[in-house]
Amino acid sequence: MILAYSAGAQGNGPGIRGARAAALGNASVALPDGWAMGNNVAGLGQLTEAFVGVYAENRYLSRALNTAVLTAAAPLGGLRDGKARNGVAGVEVQRFGDKLYSEQRIGLGYGYRGGLFSIGARVDMLQVSIEGLGSRRSMMASVGGQAEVVPKRLYFGAYLYNLNQARLAKYDDERVPTVLKAGFSYQPATKVLLNVETEKAIDQSADFKGGLEYQAVEALAVRAGFSSLTQQTTGGIGLRAGQLRVDYAAAWQSRLGLSQHLSVSLQPRKAP
Repeated sequence: MILAYSAGAQGNGPGIRGARAAALGNASVALPDGWAMGNNVAGLGQLTEAFVGVYAENRYLSRALNTAVLTAAAPLGGLRDGKARNGVAGVEVQRFGDKLYSEQRIGLGYGYRGGLFSIGARVDMLQVSIEGLGSRRSMMASVGGQAEVVPKRLYFGAYLYNLNQARLAKYDDERVPTVLKAGFSYQPATKVLLNVETEKAIDQSADFKGGLEYQAVEALAVRAGFSSLTQQTTGGIGLRAGQLRVDYAAAWQSRLGLSQHLSVSLQPRKAP
């Protein structure tokens, strides 16, 4: 069951976006950072600068479970009152798998912030390819929301992935997983961030996740997390040098072994 869940979450499930989220046990639904295009599209609405990032993941040291992601986002219409005037648009390109089994997807997203609330929506074109059996394509739609429960300290996020229950094949009514995630991100002190989240797929037990981030110095963050369903413990670091962000995470599963995650992003600084 653990292997099936892990492979599904990595492939046509919602997956992980960015090594920061991976280090936090993937408790990322309430985070408003540049990787929100994949973690919760509503978080795009809180961006005030352009963002571009690349992400690579290897699960359990298997080439068949490799993932590569390119994502970018930009505010529309400039800034007003410290937020994007016309919201933020994002795009994501992803590839998972190897020549025997692979998945490719292109996603387009939009997020808008109004006051203390942000909402977002995303559509995906997913292609699943199996050597010798051809390819299948499917369209998916996802929606999300975030709210500042306590301004600058406590955030709530919720994300519904594949709300239309997209079908991949008529045989056995095979469908892309539909997943609901909800959780909180709490900053009790300037250098400390606590995340908790629950994730529930229609045909799986609930997964409870948590993560802790400590900003040791301006250029270095240290992170740790866990996931109850996959029985994984995670950890990682984040490095910052001007506009450049480099994040690394490792996850350990007692039966399946080591997974590694690396993301590099560029977020230019713009005057409001």
